[in-house]
Amino acid sequence: METALIIGASGGIGSALVRTLEKREVKVTSLSRSADGLDVTDEASVKAHLGALSGPFDLIFVATGALELNGRGPEKALKEIRPEVMLEQFRLNCMGPALVLKEAARLLPRDCRTVFAALSARVGSIGDNHLGGWYSYRTAKAALNQMIRGASIELKRTHRQSICVALHPGTVATLLTSKYAGGRESHTPDAAARDLLGVLGNLEPKDTGSFFDWSGKPVPW
Repeated sequence: METALIIGASGGIGSALVRTLEKREVKVTSLSRSADGLDVTDEASVKAHLGALSGPFDLIFVATGALELNGRGPEKALKEIRPEVMLEQFRLNCMGPALVLKEAARLLPRDCRTVFAALSARVGSIGDNHLGGWYSYRTAKAALNQMIRGASIELKRTHRQSICVALHPGTVATLLTSKYAGGRESHTPDAAARDLLGVLGNLEPKDTGSFFDWSGKPVPW
C-alpha cells in the first residue's frame, strides 16, 4: 500500500489510522470536519472536498460515525424512538459513507488491488441481534452494511480487483464510547487501527462485499 485517504481523520480511530499508516511510510491524505470542514452528510461538501483530490488511492477508509448525536444516546425501548434522532443517525452513519463512495469511486485505481472500507458495528448485524434496543444506531449501521454490499457488486464491474467491506472495530477506548462499554474489554485506537489494517491487508478481491470484525472473522449480516 502506497497511498491512502482517511475520511474522519480527526476521530479516535481515524487519527490512529493516519498515525499507523504514516509510520509505514504510506502517503496519507486526511479529511475531517474539524480540520477541513468536510461534512459527510452534505453532498455539496463531499463533492467539493473529494472533487479537489486526484488520487488514485490504494485505500479509502471512512472512519466517521457516532453512537451519540446531540447528546442523545441509544434508545432502550420503542417508546424512546424519536424520528429526528433516527434520521440523523441514518444521515451520519449510512448516508455519509454512501456520499463519500459516490464521489470516491473515481479515485480508486481500476487496474490493481484497491480497498474501500467503512466503519460499521456488530450491533448493526441483524443476525447477531439478541438484545434488541439501540434502534436508531442499529438500523443506521444495518443500512450501511447493505449499502456496502450493493456498492461492492457495482464496483466489481469496473474495478475487478476492488475490495469493498464493512468493518467492526470492537470496543475501542474513546470518549464517545466509554460509557457504553458495559464492562467489555476495550482496546486503544492505535491497537484498533493496527488490527483493522491487518484485516484489510489479508483480504482478496473475492472477499469484497463482506463484513469483518477486527480479528478478521466474518460478522453475520
